Amino acid sequence: MTKGAQRRSPGRDRRPHHRRTLLLRLGVAALAGALAFSGCGGKRTDTETGGGGAGESGSTGGRLTIATGNTTGVYYQLGGGLARLIDQNLEGYKATASETGASVQNIQGVVAGTYDVAFSLSDTAQDAVEGTDSFSEPQPVEALARLYPNYTHVLVRTDAGIDSIADMKGKRVSTGSPKSGTEVIAHRLLEDAGLDPASDIKAQRLGLPETQDGMKDGAIDAMFWSGGLPTSGITDLTTSLGDKVELLDLSSSLTGLQEEYGSIYEAGSIPADTYGQAADVPTIVVPNVLVVKKGFDSELAGKLVKLIFDERAALEKVNPAAADITLELARKTDPIPLNEGASKALDDLGAK
Repeated sequence: MTKGAQRRSPGRDRRPHHRRTLLLRLGVAALAGALAFSGCGGKRTDTETGGGGAGESGSTGGRLTIATGNTTGVYYQLGGGLARLIDQNLEGYKATASETGASVQNIQGVVAGTYDVAFSLSDTAQDAVEGTDSFSEPQPVEALARLYPNYTHVLVRTDAGIDSIADMKGKRVSTGSPKSGTEVIAHRLLEDAGLDPASDIKAQRLGLPETQDGMKDGAIDAMFWSGGLPTSGITDLTTSLGDKVELLDLSSSLTGLQEEYGSIYEAGSIPADTYGQAADVPTIVVPNVLVVKKGFDSELAGKLVKLIFDERAALEKVNPAAADITLELARKTDPIPLNEGASKALDDLGAK
């Protein structure tokens, strides 16, 4: 994998921890399924057409397509919740949240017109606007807002003999869906540990649902996942497998990633009670952004931003990760430029 161009100086923001009980996690997963289902329209491929031009300048209604991620991930749950809110609150608009491979595919789809709005990790979106790594040239994308942070999960089977990423050499490792943000950070972590993702591991490029199956039946030794807290697919694994799996401490990898890619990577930890672990697990945090194609209708962009913050409590009921969507951080999308209408809406909402 070709490493990125010169990045910004290292640094990081401090993040609050959010402790959640197992009962809350299971209850939220059930509620998320019910709420998200109503706004989710299944998997969309890169060859399908977009949503009827709803995001074009001067549009007064139409169908909006939202690119999300794997079905057991937070993108899919919150995307379904957002689609439902659009249907209920924006007159003339009908929204559909589509399952995808996540960040890289989502940005490619937005640029191609396959999707109108997309969830993406900030490191992938940064690559897109700079034309590095997965993107051969700068991509015309803008941000609506910075969302909640993604937490990097590296989950291993305790019988696999893996105590660090370097120990993954020769092992069967799921690096996430092709063209996903998980795959991007998985490759970067492997390279930081001195491993070649193409030859030093038995790479399994699988989505989260397929990875869950492989971890359960022993066909996969370790997995990478980047998602909000809690991610229902990880909850399922830690609940069903118990002490047969554990999360790796990633604190030793942070410096290398910051030196290579900048302060887009931050220190964080997965609280013990998120997945019923014995202690908090230090990890690497990456912010999420909601992106659109450059030139997306500014009036509609403003309505979407206002809707997200006005109805954030409803999104929190879909998944608690939405609690970390804050006005304090909403406009911190650099180097991804903010859509003009989104910026105005954030001003009106009192964002800093």
